[in-house]
Amino acid sequence: MDRARRRAIALALALAAQFVAPGANAEAYPARPVRIIVGFIPGSSADITARVLGQRMGQILGQQFVIENKPGAGSSLAAEFVARAPKDGYTLFLGSSANITNAAINPNLSFDLAKDFAPIALVTTAAVILVVHPSTGVNSVQELIALARSKPGEVFYASTGVGTAPHLSGELFAMRSGVQLVHVPYQGSPQAVTDLLAGRTSMMFSPASAVVSQVETGKLKALASAAAKRPSIAPNLPTMAEAGMPDFDTSIWFGLMAPAGTPREIVDKLARAAREALQSEDVLAALHPQGFDALSGGPEVFASIIQSEIKRWGEVAQAAGLKK
Repeated sequence: MDRARRRAIALALALAAQFVAPGANAEAYPARPVRIIVGFIPGSSADITARVLGQRMGQILGQQFVIENKPGAGSSLAAEFVARAPKDGYTLFLGSSANITNAAINPNLSFDLAKDFAPIALVTTAAVILVVHPSTGVNSVQELIALARSKPGEVFYASTGVGTAPHLSGELFAMRSGVQLVHVPYQGSPQAVTDLLAGRTSMMFSPASAVVSQVETGKLKALASAAAKRPSIAPNLPTMAEAGMPDFDTSIWFGLMAPAGTPREIVDKLARAAREALQSEDVLAALHPQGFDALSGGPEVFASIIQSEIKRWGEVAQAAGLKK
């Protein structure tokens, strides 16, 4: 066989390998541990969701799912890290509504959630509830508004970071009620709740999972749920609409994402595993007491949610004068 023919055959085999590589990789995937990057500290709502989901997905796919926490900048540091990661399905991101609200305030981020990520699956939603320290002496949303109006600039509210849903919930509350609040951001729910319990802040729109036990013991007082309907974890708690502030739904959602360009076969395999995990009784039993409800939605549904949320929170940030 002459040299020219050998080269032609080698070139043909190389080209053929390129065409079958994505399918072949997906067939063997995952061949090593998969990382899920979380943009908040251990013990936060995002962290709990990732650990419960990752454990079950690892069992389904026969490979370990390792949770890594990279808190900071309202989860933007973690998002940027994953956006620049290899497009091989071994570095995933637990995105959330925090990434949408953060982008609404900071339009010049180094990544674009809609363009730099491949949505895999919506996984959970967490009810956000308005809680206050008992020292405030208020027992309702209307009493809290009256207190804030009587002390402009003296009521401090905690959040899980600048640009997160709890932050914009507080800003939306202030805008709708015509009060002046002082925002105190933290890196995650545990730190924010710790200072709220100590009375260093007065109120917080918190993920239910972070405060439900403190509410039950009377260390914090719950006033309302910032959701469209009453959460299953607190069925006796009125919604913000029932408390006199209509159209106030700031529930937090979480979804699994990969860097844009990840082979679709791998994305679909992960989406199937996530769906199966969220149908597991063990997973649901671990999530529900924490205030989480499972969501269903594959890549297309998740992509549509991202687009609608970008529009909604962009309008809120603009109206509140928060956009930089």
